[in-house]
Amino acid sequence: MIVDSHCHLDYFEEAELPEIIARAAAAGVTRMVTIGTHVEQAASVKALAERHPEIWGTVGVHPHRAGEGRMPTVEELVALADHPRVIGIGESGLDYFYDKSPREVQREGFRRHIRAARAACVPLVVHARDADADIAAILREEREGGDFAFLLHCFSSGPALAREAVAMGGYISFSGILTFPRSGELRALAAELPEDRLLVETDAPYLAPAPHRGKRCEPGFTALTAKVLAEARGAGLEAIAAATTDNFRRLFPRAEL
Repeated sequence: MIVDSHCHLDYFEEAELPEIIARAAAAGVTRMVTIGTHVEQAASVKALAERHPEIWGTVGVHPHRAGEGRMPTVEELVALADHPRVIGIGESGLDYFYDKSPREVQREGFRRHIRAARAACVPLVVHARDADADIAAILREEREGGDFAFLLHCFSSGPALAREAVAMGGYISFSGILTFPRSGELRALAAELPEDRLLVETDAPYLAPAPHRGKRCEPGFTALTAKVLAEARGAGLEAIAAATTDNFRRLFPRAEL
C-alpha cells in the first residue's frame, strides 16, 4: 500500500474520479488525502471524502489566499475540522516566492493554523516556499505553547529546514520534484533523513513525476516518487511503501488504514 498524502482531487471533474481512483489502486496507491486551500472549499472537500472511502480531507487556507477576505479564527478552524473524514488542518504556511498575500498576513494565518491543529489534536500540513527561516522560527516559537504534529509537504526547501523540522518531531513529504533530473541535492537529503519521518505525495494535478513531467498529475503517480525515494535510499520499493504508510498512519491517527 502507498498513500498519496497530498493531492487536490476537487480540481478534477467528479465524473473522472472513479477512473482516477482505479488507476491509483492499480499502481498500489489505495488511499489519498485531498487538501483544503480556502474556507469556502471545506464543504466540498468533506463531501468528496464522504462519497469515496479511499479519500480523506483537510481544511485550511493556503498562504496564496491568506489575504482574501477575513482569515478564520482558531476556533473557526477547529470547528471546520470537526468531521470524521477530516484528518488534518491545512495547507497553511508561507510562500515568499509568489508573494500572493502580504507576508505579515501569511505569518498570522500560519500561527492560527498551528494553534488550531494543536487544539483539534490533528496534524498541520505546511506549505513552505522561499521562507525557510520564518517557517522554522514560527514552528519553534509556537511549540512553546504546546506540542503539535506537522508535515512539510512537497518538500523542496533547504536541508537546514528539513533537519530542524525532524528535530522538532515533524515529518517530510516528497512529491514528483524528487524525480526531476536537477533534484540531485533533494535526493541526497531524502537519503539522509530518518526513514520514520518520510511520506510521499503528488500534489496532483501539479508536479507530475518523471516520465510524466509536464502532464496532468494524478494520485497513481505517487508510486513513481516512492520508487525514486527507494532508489535514493538504497532500499526496495516494498520497504519504502511500508515505511511511508506506517509513517502516515502515525502522523494521521484519524485515518483508518
